[in-house]
Amino acid sequence: MKFTQILKNCTGEYKKHLILCPVAMIGEVAMETTIPLMTATLIDKAIPHSQETGEISQVLLYGGIMLAMALISMAFGFMGSYLSSKGALGFGRNLRQALFEKIQRFSFKNIDRFSTASLVTRLTTDVNQVQSVVMMLVRMAVRSPIMFIMALIWALRLQPALVTVLAVSVPLLAIAVVVIMRMAFPRFQVMMKKYDGLNSSIQENLIGIRVVKAFVRARHEKEKFAASADEVTAAQRAAEKVVLWNGPIMTILMNCSVVAVLWLGGKMIVGGEMDFGTLTAFITYITQILMSLMMFSFLFVGLVLSRASIARISEVLEEQPDIVSPDGAQNDVRDGSIVFDHVNFSYQGNPDNLVLTDVNLSIRSGETVGIIGGTGSAKTTLVSLIPRLYDVTSGRLLVGGKDVREYDIHALRDQVSMVLQKNVLFSGTIRDNLRWGDENATDEEITAACQAAAADEFIRSFPDGYDTDLGQGGVNVSGGQKQRLCIARALLKKPKIMILDDATSAVDTATDARIRQALRTQMPDTTKLIIAQRIASVMDADHILVLDEGRIMDFGTHEELMQRSEIYREVYTSQQKGVA
Repeated sequence: MKFTQILKNCTGEYKKHLILCPVAMIGEVAMETTIPLMTATLIDKAIPHSQETGEISQVLLYGGIMLAMALISMAFGFMGSYLSSKGALGFGRNLRQALFEKIQRFSFKNIDRFSTASLVTRLTTDVNQVQSVVMMLVRMAVRSPIMFIMALIWALRLQPALVTVLAVSVPLLAIAVVVIMRMAFPRFQVMMKKYDGLNSSIQENLIGIRVVKAFVRARHEKEKFAASADEVTAAQRAAEKVVLWNGPIMTILMNCSVVAVLWLGGKMIVGGEMDFGTLTAFITYITQILMSLMMFSFLFVGLVLSRASIARISEVLEEQPDIVSPDGAQNDVRDGSIVFDHVNFSYQGNPDNLVLTDVNLSIRSGETVGIIGGTGSAKTTLVSLIPRLYDVTSGRLLVGGKDVREYDIHALRDQVSMVLQKNVLFSGTIRDNLRWGDENATDEEITAACQAAAADEFIRSFPDGYDTDLGQGGVNVSGGQKQRLCIARALLKKPKIMILDDATSAVDTATDARIRQALRTQMPDTTKLIIAQRIASVMDADHILVLDEGRIMDFGTHEELMQRSEIYREVYTSQQKGVA
């Protein structure tokens, strides 16, 4: 996506600010380029007239006009700064919103293509870079060329011969800008990748801070962060070294041009070809011309710096969500029946590297199905296909008698509750987190869900009860409490399918049994899929699925599997010995 398209899509309600800013810049430049003419008239006419007649009325007149023009110029400049700041900040806000909304539509496969740290960098550092360029663009992209043209016109009218000085300085300026741009761009690309690495280091440390402290790895993490920070510093220094040449080169060329004008203009004054006031005004115009070119060069450098950021932002905006709702999508999920029809799945979509192989399974609505298997047997992958967190590579997956790809994504996922292996709570109160399941849930419904999840008792033990602030990520509750809150949140959805992915691993067996009993009695029509490591958690299920390396090894009741499944029998026997 081109920068102009991004700018067009994200200006929104701030478009008027970005349009009016250049108008204010034109007013400021008009005043600035007219003041030197007043200066020349004041020096060449008003002051000599005052010296001859003793009257200072003309001096006061031209001085007053110059003061008024300076004040008007200042007012236009202030207005332009305000409009550019508000417009650019609004653009940045809209761009972040567009990026965030796009990321929310991504499937897991899309998110896997980027890293979480990289997406954070794109939403923050990259957007800030582009926002700064927009602020420069709406001011300098109009101000610089208008000042160049108007100052050049007045300079040509005052003394065409001296304008030839620009024939040397302007090409040198252009060459310097092009060279700096070509050298700086790849270095800034490297710098942004180093920022991704730094953000990744920060994210991992903050998420795993308990593990860091438990294993006394703070020193290692500090060293790792310092190394990432040093890499960012080195990459930024390498890029900035190139950009820093822009200012000195521009200044040298401008000063050399002024010296040349003074030398040539001085000779012309001595020869009677030009007045001193005209030379003063001409020097101002030459300075304005070169300053406008300098500002334009800084704008180009800014665009170069932002090219890497624009490209990274465009990657996100142009990324097509891997999973979308079809045209004419179905919104009504009839029931919680589930059918896997010769389902194969690979995370890379590679049929030669399957995670699930030829899965055939039929689950009636309202049944409770336990799922067991060793680590890496693809239990979580299997249930993740049901709400279309991933799409099957081949075969069909039916929910409520229809292929899941026929449903509107939101309608399908609204009927599937998942309690994941990794329990996630958000900043806010317990009540706020529970209402993720149903934002309109009454206090009575919240209490009932928590009682079913064996969470009500410990919640009421807190001084603030359901209004207890959980802190970021639910740091104020234990692992078992967090699991029960997540189960209560899922219950509030009143879904047709409920998936518990090892959701009671952190609670004791008595509490586990209470939760399963509540699910049976309070949700008889809901299909329940329970992934568990403990056979005791699933042995009373209607059916139990045994997975091994992505294949269904057996499917039946506890009694049936004890008779015919060697894998199931071995797991059961080993766990019973552990209990004994």
